Amino acid sequence: MNNTLFVIIIKRLAVGVFILFWVSILLTLGVEALSGDVCSAILGQAAEPATVAACQVQLGLDQPAHIRYVKWLANVVQGDFGTSLANKREVAELLGKRMGNTLYLAGTTALFAVPIGILLGVIAALYRNSVIDHTISSSTLATISSPEFFVAYVLMAIFAVKLGWLPAISNVDSSMGFWARLQVSALPVMTLTLVTVAHMMRMTRASIVSLLASPYIEMAKLKGLKPGRIIIKHALPNAWSPIIQVVVLNLAYMIVGVVVIEVVFVYPGMGALIVDGVLLRDLPIVQGTGIVFAAVYVLLFLLADVLSILANPRLRHRR
Repeated sequence: MNNTLFVIIIKRLAVGVFILFWVSILLTLGVEALSGDVCSAILGQAAEPATVAACQVQLGLDQPAHIRYVKWLANVVQGDFGTSLANKREVAELLGKRMGNTLYLAGTTALFAVPIGILLGVIAALYRNSVIDHTISSSTLATISSPEFFVAYVLMAIFAVKLGWLPAISNVDSSMGFWARLQVSALPVMTLTLVTVAHMMRMTRASIVSLLASPYIEMAKLKGLKPGRIIIKHALPNAWSPIIQVVVLNLAYMIVGVVVIEVVFVYPGMGALIVDGVLLRDLPIVQGTGIVFAAVYVLLFLLADVLSILANPRLRHRR
């Protein structure tokens, strides 16, 4: 198992570096393809051409795109993400502040979504083909089929506008206490929970139901064990591998795929940062944020593979 795990980690890391390289190229090409640049965005459409040209020279935008990309890549390899073209602040500093907010949002969502998703999957499998199973499946199917922004606006209309229980704007900062921060970020957490619970519930249910026809499950039934005990003690431990995969991939979505959620709730995370970078044509911000997102995604995919191997008894006991 050790050799297998080591080889998988090395292969995934090599592929991850290759993916990061191409992500950086695609991000650069995407921003370069947009009309205008950061000077035009900052100075406005009414700015004199000479003023825009002077700004471009000052920021180094007069150099060819491939030269600027090579310089940026050389600095990133040394740990320097560069400086924002719009506000002259270090990109690493901006990423550090926003990354903390995004990780808080993802971590808080995971605390609710993971146990709820697994519990609903177990209940649906335990009472499969019953009214309970159909109710859980149809409800989660409705949330997974709805666009994120639609779920967000529905929750905002109910809990912020009509009931007035929660703020519609999730403007968190480091000075807030735990409960104040939780209240401010409650709506984006609820939105992400509803969107991700469905995936985990359906995978948990499918994994357990597929195992219920196994010979050792049939033997447990013949011994007179209760259905709940059979699922929890015998089926669930052997279903962890695919469940872990979908949990970790949803965690990756909570961190990387929160752009729409953060924009809707004006949440100061990395998703909102990359949107601001695109609007201002601030290439270092877009490149830095995109690379961090891609790196997180690659590492979480690697974590999913490793945990799946460790959770699989056949691979875990292999010599």
